[in-house]
Amino acid sequence: MTTRLQDVIQPEIFTPYTIQRTMELSALVQSGIIANDTEFNNLAGGANTLINMPFWNDLGNEESQIMKDEGDMSVGKITSSDDVARKHARVNAWGANGLSAMLSGDDPMDAIAQLVAAYWARDMQRTLLSTLSGVFKSPSMSQKIYDVTGKSGDAGTINMNTFLDATQLMGDAKEALTGVMMHSAVETELRKQDLIEYVPQSQQGRPIPFFNGKQVTVDDSMFYDTETGQAEMYIFGQGAIALGNGSHPRIIQTEVSRNPLAYSGEEALINRKIFILHPRGVKWNEGGVANVFPTNSEIDTAARWTRVYEPKSVRIVKFRFNTVPQTPAG
Repeated sequence: MTTRLQDVIQPEIFTPYTIQRTMELSALVQSGIIANDTEFNNLAGGANTLINMPFWNDLGNEESQIMKDEGDMSVGKITSSDDVARKHARVNAWGANGLSAMLSGDDPMDAIAQLVAAYWARDMQRTLLSTLSGVFKSPSMSQKIYDVTGKSGDAGTINMNTFLDATQLMGDAKEALTGVMMHSAVETELRKQDLIEYVPQSQQGRPIPFFNGKQVTVDDSMFYDTETGQAEMYIFGQGAIALGNGSHPRIIQTEVSRNPLAYSGEEALINRKIFILHPRGVKWNEGGVANVFPTNSEIDTAARWTRVYEPKSVRIVKFRFNTVPQTPAG
């Protein structure tokens, strides 16, 4: 008897399980840098493509008033601003041939869900990197970039001293930074300097790398120039990125399609996602989007982003450095 996708895929079980497994497979979600909760999910499932998230501005640092026995004190105002997130919608499909090796397993639906979840975890990271690239092209984020690539010797390379200088961009909020994201070549350089510490993890059976007490996520999509040795690193705080997994009654998230006219029959698994993946405190500026939802290239644009939080309240720092010491010109 031939096992078919429609025999093993139960959309009402497959969809939520895949969403959950995607978050479990994301190192940034598990580290707390990407935060998901019911509020974000509800926002992602709303009717609009733009999501307004108003917030109260800080009261400032004006000196307190002296109490007197007559007259009236001056009364300051509490003002508000808007953070704006952009909703994303993505879809992909996989033919049965690509999944056929998994159909003979003890639990084929679970096996397929694992493959699909791993794909979406990688895709989410690609979308996040495009988002961050666009965010840090914005002039409003210039205060959040620490660049030592023009310096010579140790002052221009990745080491503990320059890293601590990068975290100092957060001022007295620097201890809120808890994670770093880097290219594997940068992680190797830090290992050579004996700056990577490994903490055992019982569930996955493999240790988790930490750099200066901050959990390391390695992704070769991060910028690294093999010729010059220049590279970039993102330094994050908890909840720096908001993740919302949405849905819509008119959009079917999981479907199995079969083409009976094909000589041997063709099957495909279709998976759709509606979500927000938003850097908290940097609002989206609408425009420059050709279709209803933006592509990664369209979100990787300076004009799309403006910082609205105070610099120290945006829990992301971009660090640019050399992995090979530079010699002075001349």
